Amino acid sequence: MGLRPSKQRGQNFVTDANTVRRIVTTAEVSENDVVLEVGPGLGSLTLGLLQAARRVIAIEIDNVLAAQLPHTVVTRMPERAAALTVINADALRVDAMPEPPTVVVANLPYNVAVPVLLHLLATFHSWSRGLVMVQAEVADRLAARPGSKTYGVPSVKVAWYAAATKAGTVLPTVFWPVPNVESGLVAISRRPQPVTTATRDQVFAVVDAAFAQRRKMLRSALAGLAGSPVTAGAAVAAAGLDPKARGETLDVTDFTRIAEQIFQA
Repeated sequence: MGLRPSKQRGQNFVTDANTVRRIVTTAEVSENDVVLEVGPGLGSLTLGLLQAARRVIAIEIDNVLAAQLPHTVVTRMPERAAALTVINADALRVDAMPEPPTVVVANLPYNVAVPVLLHLLATFHSWSRGLVMVQAEVADRLAARPGSKTYGVPSVKVAWYAAATKAGTVLPTVFWPVPNVESGLVAISRRPQPVTTATRDQVFAVVDAAFAQRRKMLRSALAGLAGSPVTAGAAVAAAGLDPKARGETLDVTDFTRIAEQIFQA
């Protein structure tokens, strides 16, 4: 086919059949599911998903790979070719689906993993669970809990939509080309968003400010948003939290309470 991974796009293609089966099983894909796959690449995982799901909608940014994928399925699994839809686009810009997805399965490059996941969570509400494969460092951040060293902005923003838990590691040798780092699987389970009078953007603004300089106490970190350290400290205290605490100790509901105080005082 003459297809080559793009270093610029951080492409590493899964080539190991056992890993494909493991991902499909861990994602709990069933015959009733419509799977949204991001980054199908050469189509190894796409073929595995087509075996298990009713339909696969694959988003591929690479023009050559997107054009080749239907031919690969016709050649390898002709009886399932009609169950595949390929969207040749940047996943960050896709805002409509031919059918509401029920599951997301994605092999996400390091540099876009968090933005793409957050976009999919915010834009397509029909999917209740997912499995993303990302670099191990990103997996740690997505699944981190308050108080841990890896807990930060991605941890809190994903927690707004869903519970994220680590679902295993993936060795470099299952990819082509072989990356220099291990990858991790993160299971996503959607849950109700926090009940709050603050908007998501307001809560996320508090999160961004709290972690912009993560060693700062909240009364200092949120001074810009609140108008002054004194006002920020009062808002944090009114939310039932310690103004001397740091953002890394708060969960998503704590941030919503602070946002209510800052923006709706």
